[in-house]
Amino acid sequence: MLGTLAAKLDAQPACPVLRVAVDGVDGAGKTTFADELAASLGSVGREVIRASVDGFHQPRAVRYRLGRDSPEGFYRDSYDYAGLRRALLDPLGPDGSLRYRTAMFDVETDQPVSQTELTAPPGSILIVDGLFLHRPELRGVWDDSVFLRVDFAVSVPRGAARGPGFGSPDPAAESNRRYIGGNELYFREANPEKWAGVVLDNNDLNAPFIVSDAARS
Repeated sequence: MLGTLAAKLDAQPACPVLRVAVDGVDGAGKTTFADELAASLGSVGREVIRASVDGFHQPRAVRYRLGRDSPEGFYRDSYDYAGLRRALLDPLGPDGSLRYRTAMFDVETDQPVSQTELTAPPGSILIVDGLFLHRPELRGVWDDSVFLRVDFAVSVPRGAARGPGFGSPDPAAESNRRYIGGNELYFREANPEKWAGVVLDNNDLNAPFIVSDAARS
C-alpha cells in the first residue's frame, strides 16, 4: 500500500515542490504513516522534506481563549495557519523562494522558535502531517493529500497508549470531549474525506487499505 501511494506521488510533477498533507484525528497514526511514506519515497530516490503542523501551534492564550475544554477552541484556535503558509507552504509552491522553515512555535515552552531557513531542492516532496489539514484556508495549497480514517473507539485508546499525559483511553471521558468534539466540528464544516486525494482506513495498523482515490474516480 505504501508502495502504491509512493508511486502515485512520484509520478506527479513538482512545481517546484510537491506539497502533500497527511490528515486525520488524534491517534490516527499520522506521524508514523507520514514517516513510512517518506521512507518509501526516499527508497526510489526522491528528496523528501518532513514537517508537522505541530510546529505551528498558536500561543497558549490563543488556544484556550474559549476555555480549556472547548471543542470549538480546539478546532478553530489550535494552529497558526497563516504562519504555516508563510513559513513553509507558500515558499515551496509556485513562484515560491524555496526557502522555508518547518517550525515557528514550541508548544511545550509556549515560545516562538528561531529556526534557520533551509532551501528545498526543486523536485522534492514535502509531507506535512497533522490535524485539520483540509480546512478551507489550506485546501488550495496541497498538490495531493491523504486522510487517515480511524474510528474514535480505536484512535482514542491508541493515542492514550502513548503514555502519561495523553488522556483517558475512554472516548466518553470528559477529558476527551474537547478533542472528539473539535474533530466532529471539523468533519461537519470541512468534510475532509471529500477533499482528500486518498482516503485510507487505518483502523488496523497491520492491514490499512485505500477507501477512495480521487485520481481513480
